Amino acid sequence: MWEKIILFFPELLLALSASQLLLFGVSKKLDRTDLVRYIGIAILLVFAFSGFLLGMPSGTAFSGALVVDNYSHYVKLVIGLAAAASLVFSKPYLKSEKLDKHEFTVLLLYAVLGMSIMASANNLLTIYIGVEMQALALYIMAAFNRDSLRSSEAGLKYFVLGALSSGLLLYGLSLVYGFSGSLDFDRIAAVIEDGASPGIIAGMVFMLCGLGFKISAAPFHMWTPDVYEGSPTPVTGFFAAAPKFAAMCLIARVCVGPFGGIEDQWQQVIIVFAVLSMFVGAIGALAQTNIKRLMAYSSIANMGYALVPLAAGGAAGVKGMLIFMSIYVITVIGIFACILQMRIRNGMVEQISDLSGLSKSNKGLAIVLTMFMFSVMGIPPLLGFWGKLFAFLPAVEAGLVWLVVLALIASVIGAFYYLRIIKSMWFDEPVHEFVEAPQGLRWTTIICALLVMPLLILPFTAIPATGFISQAAASLF
Repeated sequence: MWEKIILFFPELLLALSASQLLLFGVSKKLDRTDLVRYIGIAILLVFAFSGFLLGMPSGTAFSGALVVDNYSHYVKLVIGLAAAASLVFSKPYLKSEKLDKHEFTVLLLYAVLGMSIMASANNLLTIYIGVEMQALALYIMAAFNRDSLRSSEAGLKYFVLGALSSGLLLYGLSLVYGFSGSLDFDRIAAVIEDGASPGIIAGMVFMLCGLGFKISAAPFHMWTPDVYEGSPTPVTGFFAAAPKFAAMCLIARVCVGPFGGIEDQWQQVIIVFAVLSMFVGAIGALAQTNIKRLMAYSSIANMGYALVPLAAGGAAGVKGMLIFMSIYVITVIGIFACILQMRIRNGMVEQISDLSGLSKSNKGLAIVLTMFMFSVMGIPPLLGFWGKLFAFLPAVEAGLVWLVVLALIASVIGAFYYLRIIKSMWFDEPVHEFVEAPQGLRWTTIICALLVMPLLILPFTAIPATGFISQAAASLF
C-alpha cells in the first residue's frame, strides 16, 4: 500500500492541496490570494521534482490504469515548472485587471492534476478522465475575466469546440474498447498483434482527432486564435505551454503503446496533421496584427514541427519530440512574459504595431524578445535551432526526407512574421513607452532568456538533459 502511495504522491499532493487551498482562500476578513499563490508555486515545484525526491519510482497502480516510469517523471517535471512560471508571471496582470482571486491558483492546480493523469495514463478510461479534468479547469480559466466580452466569448468557444473534441475522443475510445474487448493498453496491444480490425483502426483515428484538438493541430485548430486573443494573457501563456506539452506526450504514449503494432496506420494520420498544421500556422500568421493571435498561429505551426519526429516512430522519434517541445515551452513562456510587459499607463496593449521603436524606449526588453523570436524561428546558435535539429533528424533517418523539406519550407514562411516583429522593434519610430515591469515578470523573462542561450546553458546541461530524455523515451518501449 505504501509503495502505491509513493508512486502517485504527485497526484495525491495536487488533489489534496487544491481542495484545501480552495477552502483556505475563503475568508471575509483576510485576503489570502497572495499566500495561496505562493503555496501553489511551492506545491508545483515539489510536484515537478517529486520523481527525483522519491528516487524515480516505477510501477503501476489501480489495476494497471496508471503507470509511473521515466517518461511520466519527465513530463511532470516540465509541466510543473511551466505551471509554476505561469503563476509567477500572472500576478501583476491579475492585480492590475482586478482579477486576482485565489480560485485562479486552485484552477491551475486542478488543470495540472489532469495533465499529470494524462502523463501516466495506461488505460482508455484514464485518458478520458485526465483530458476532461484538465479541460474543465481550462474552460473556466479562459473565461476568468467575467466582465470582458472577449474573455467570455473565448471561454464559450473553447467549451463548445472542446465538447466536440471530447465527443470524438470518447467515440474513438468506445470503438477501440468494443473491438478489442479491453480498456488496458497492454491487452489492446496484444489484440492488435493478432491483427487489427477496421473498427480498432477507426477508433484510433477518432482518438487522434480528439487529441489533435488539444494540441491545436490542423484541421482542429479553429478555436486557437480566438481563445488565445480573448483569454487573459497569463492564461494564454499557460495554454501555450503546459497543456500542449501534456497532450503531445499523451499522443506519443498512445501511439507507441496500445497502437505500436499498427505504426503504418497512425503514421499516416500524424503526417497529415503535421503537414496541415505547419502550413496553416505559417500562412495564417502572415495576416495577423494582434500578437496573441500571431502566437496562436505560431503554436499551430510548432505543433506540426513537433509531430514530424513522432511520425518517424521509435525511441529516437519520441526523444526528438520531447526535446523540441521542452525547448518550445521555455521559449513560449519567455515570449508571453515579454507580452505581459507591453503595458502603458492606460492598460495593456496587444497590437504588433505597439512594439514599434521598442529598442529606443526599452532596449533590454527589445533584445530579449528578439532572442526569443530568433529562437522560435530556429536560428543558430540559439536553443530553438537545436530543438528543430533534434526534431527533424529522426524523420530524415526514417526516410521521411520529403516531410522535413516541407517543414523547412514552412519554417522559412514563418520566419517572415517573426522578422516583421523584430523590424518593428528596431527600425520603426516609437509609439508607446511601456511602464516598468514588476519584479516577477522581469525574473521570468531573464531566466527564459538565459535558457535559450546555448553558450551558457548547453555546456552544463546538454549531456545530462539529453540522457534523461533518452531514458524517458526508451521507457515507453
